[in-house]
Amino acid sequence: MSDSFGANLKLLCSHYRSIAEVCRKLAINRAQFNRYLASQSRPTAHNLKRICDFFGVEDYELVLPQEQFARLIGARDNSAASASAGAPLLELFESLSEHSNDLSRYCGYYFEYSNCMSVPGQILLSLVHLREERGSFVFERQERQERARGGGAEDWVRCRYLGAAFYLQDRVFLIDYESLTGNEMSQTILIPSFKSRITRLNGLKTGVSSGDQRTPACTRVVWEFLGTDINRVNTYRQVMLYAPDDPRIDDDVRQRLAGARIRQGLFEIE
Repeated sequence: MSDSFGANLKLLCSHYRSIAEVCRKLAINRAQFNRYLASQSRPTAHNLKRICDFFGVEDYELVLPQEQFARLIGARDNSAASASAGAPLLELFESLSEHSNDLSRYCGYYFEYSNCMSVPGQILLSLVHLREERGSFVFERQERQERARGGGAEDWVRCRYLGAAFYLQDRVFLIDYESLTGNEMSQTILIPSFKSRITRLNGLKTGVSSGDQRTPACTRVVWEFLGTDINRVNTYRQVMLYAPDDPRIDDDVRQRLAGARIRQGLFEIE
């Protein structure tokens, strides 16, 4: 392992608020990541690819001499800034942001209940974090589904969605993509709450099944506000699939989700 690896990795991390934020976004253990920073341990091939994909670099570039790597990153940052200036996609969303109302009162953590698109008849409970970042409202949605009985880490399929939120004409629009695979997008439309206290929001979500046929689907969705500060570990343990009659799903959520059917190739709500 080149001694420059740790220093180059530190330089990349300096573009973020903290090492903890990088570890959280990469889902890599902080203690293990510290060993990478100190050049005491080399990432596995899987983790190295995740790190490179996250920072937008190649694995061979991470072991370049520090000064050469710094010049390379500086040139790349300048090039990216020039390329992004006037980019049509950015211009579209910038214009949309100008028409969006303030979503500050909706920032925080939510449980999202929906009829699972991949396993019909089951209720999927996800964890959503909506926040303001540099003047824009963005969110992260965490999902996991049990693949096999056993309880080990390998028995869960995890999904992580990243997206943007807009408040347009009394509706909250959220568009996201699955960041681990990059193979799907979804859109959610929520009816805002005009009460002084936010409890639950109703809406619809469209997307595709993760099955082989990638069936387009639409389902009702319920967001339950948890607060702006939560115990993430205990909360995340509840993220999974539930049977409709599971006592942990209360009657109010069950009724709000009732009447939704997912049919192959169709968007249908009864």
